[in-house]
Amino acid sequence: MSDSNAMIVTNGLTKHFGDVVAAEDVTLSARRGEVLGLLGPNGAGKTTVVKMLTTLIPIDRGNATVAGFDVDRNPEQVRRLIGLAGQAAAVDEKLTARENLELFARLYKLPRQRRHARIDELVERFDMGTFADRAASTYSGGQRRRLDIAAALVADPLALFLDEPTTGLDPRSRAEVWNSVRELAAAGTAILLTTQYLDEADQLADQILVIDQGRTVAAGTPEQLKAEVGRDVLEIHVPDDTDLALAQNLLASVAGVLIDPDRRQVDLPITSGAAQSLDVLRQLDDTGVTIDDFQLRRPTLDDVFLALTGSPTTPTEEVRR
Repeated sequence: MSDSNAMIVTNGLTKHFGDVVAAEDVTLSARRGEVLGLLGPNGAGKTTVVKMLTTLIPIDRGNATVAGFDVDRNPEQVRRLIGLAGQAAAVDEKLTARENLELFARLYKLPRQRRHARIDELVERFDMGTFADRAASTYSGGQRRRLDIAAALVADPLALFLDEPTTGLDPRSRAEVWNSVRELAAAGTAILLTTQYLDEADQLADQILVIDQGRTVAAGTPEQLKAEVGRDVLEIHVPDDTDLALAQNLLASVAGVLIDPDRRQVDLPITSGAAQSLDVLRQLDDTGVTIDDFQLRRPTLDDVFLALTGSPTTPTEEVRR
């Protein structure tokens, strides 16, 4: 029996570009009021999946539905029911926020009276009153993304696709977008969110699908994925690059070690608890490594990502397909 609350559903979704596998047998489901996080490294196929689901590129094999409508057979109906905010803000910089929203409302063929009321609603909802009548060229990154998401919501879509919506934003602007996503989900919108910020997925996603080289490698809630890693992490901070190099040389043979040069941080998988942690710390001390601080912690989604894909995620844009 099908789930009447399922808004975004795919079965075996596949897309090839010549010999390049962009997506292979991707199956997912997002229900009303649910945020589905689609994670993967650069070029994993996240944007390709979004483009197929939003009718921008054809599906090679498999099928997808939005609110029960087949994406391939009923593309016009699907487009009426969805909103899309891509990686680059799709706003006209010469127009004000109100004028941009008016443009989108006309494209969605909203009646004139409804257009004006809807624009007022969105300006208030996204706290754009202080800049809604200025040209978009004067906006900050956070203001522009708020307008972009608002434009995607003009027609009050049942399903919303957010493709790396906070890439390049400062922490305050990211927090504003996060609050908007939470409010939309609470109101019943099904949201598919692609991101490389794993803390973002941890904060927002009810379910997560991890893909690598176009193929699904894991699926579940954030907590389920963390539990599947099956190990804790010893997080060590050192004061300078010399200590970091010494630590890296000492631990080079240990599988799964992650070095963060910017934070001068070493993350080490721990399978034997406190005893193994103490042994590692003694070895570092004997080698002359100065340790500022350390902690033994539960896995994060970063650790999950590293375990599944073999490389850490980076907050950069996916290669366009």
